[in-house]
Amino acid sequence: MTYDGHTTPSARGTEIVLELLSIRKISVSEMDNNAYLLRCRSTGAQLLVDAADEAPRLLEMVAEGSGPLETVVTTHQHWDHHRALAEVVRATGATTVCGADDAAGMPLPPDRTVGQGDQVRFGDVVLDVIHLRGHTPGSIALAYGDPHGHTHLFTGDSLFPGGVGNTRNPGQSFDSLIEDVTTRVFDVYDDDTHVHPGHGADTTLGAERPHLQEWHERGW
Repeated sequence: MTYDGHTTPSARGTEIVLELLSIRKISVSEMDNNAYLLRCRSTGAQLLVDAADEAPRLLEMVAEGSGPLETVVTTHQHWDHHRALAEVVRATGATTVCGADDAAGMPLPPDRTVGQGDQVRFGDVVLDVIHLRGHTPGSIALAYGDPHGHTHLFTGDSLFPGGVGNTRNPGQSFDSLIEDVTTRVFDVYDDDTHVHPGHGADTTLGAERPHLQEWHERGW
């Protein structure tokens, strides 16, 4: 399976294999939600980013992996990113994690809440938590700093090719989101950083960085 950064709801998915970690991406639901299965290559432990929908497909992907599903991380509280969470957790017993300020909006009380500067570990893999306020109060991204390559960011609905996530609904804030994405992502990580968003195709910070000022000026 080769990795091209995009898949569709009817496709089997796409995979990138790093030295210490593999990343498998599938799209689920009519909303083209991305779900990412991360596998620690030394221990076989697995972590799922966003049990968005279609639990049977997600569980099949887990079963095709190399070990137990230890953790499910939900990037934010919006319903389209956790429709399959309860079923996946019932089937696997996985620990649930989300941003502290989104915990009240989750369909299951999370086993653990996280914020800026925290870490999520599974197997021998460590993911850094980035709190990106604005799309939802507790939206988080996960950063994997590959010691043999570049950083991989799982950004939920906070950063996409072409801009930040939606902030046009009540309770959302473009000013907060663009500030956090600028200072906590673009000011910290280099241009080779690979961005894995919550919907659609991947991108890199290098591809998006020249447009930051444009995003500021247009206000979305």
